Amino acid sequence: MKLDVLNIEGKSTGRSIELPEGVFGIEPNGHAVYLAVKQYNAAQRQGTHKAKEKWEISRTTKKLKRQKGTGTARAGSMKSPVFRGGGRTFGPKPRNYSFKLNKKVKELARYSAYSDKLANGSLIIVEDFTLNAPNTKEYKNILKNLEVTGKSLLLTADLNKNVYLSSRNLPKSEVRTVKDANTYEIINADVLVISENSVNQLKTSYEQI
Repeated sequence: MKLDVLNIEGKSTGRSIELPEGVFGIEPNGHAVYLAVKQYNAAQRQGTHKAKEKWEISRTTKKLKRQKGTGTARAGSMKSPVFRGGGRTFGPKPRNYSFKLNKKVKELARYSAYSDKLANGSLIIVEDFTLNAPNTKEYKNILKNLEVTGKSLLLTADLNKNVYLSSRNLPKSEVRTVKDANTYEIINADVLVISENSVNQLKTSYEQI
């Protein structure tokens, strides 16, 4: 399958690029995408939640009342979870929410995301470009020329600092290198813009599998 390559003015360069069938033409695997997105979201959690248990509470250890004859349950400490201000039973503890996902499952999820974008007409191939200096207005005009609306994700072959800095102030725009792109960001973007050399990198990486 081929797709026209556009320039930063939104016009056709007269060239087309062959998209690897195994990356952009597969049947999307919903469960693999679900697992990849779940892993990404889990890794974002800090896991620093903490509630004090009975032994961690700093309160008097004086016995509240006599053991028998009160008509109520015996109580030996204000630290008990049954009292206001006491410890919490089975409260949350700091933990790591991240989990392992097989490499092939993550690749399948990422390729499913690429294929979904192409099938929905939300994929644009643009020729490689650079900016002489960080310029948010210029980058915004490039997106406008490409008729990009909503959330956008631009994948570049190599780290382009000026392009990255130009996009940073736009809340609905992200720039990543193709090797750092993850399934969540691809799925979350309304429009996926891929540079010409990024497609070549995807071809190479797919052929090496």
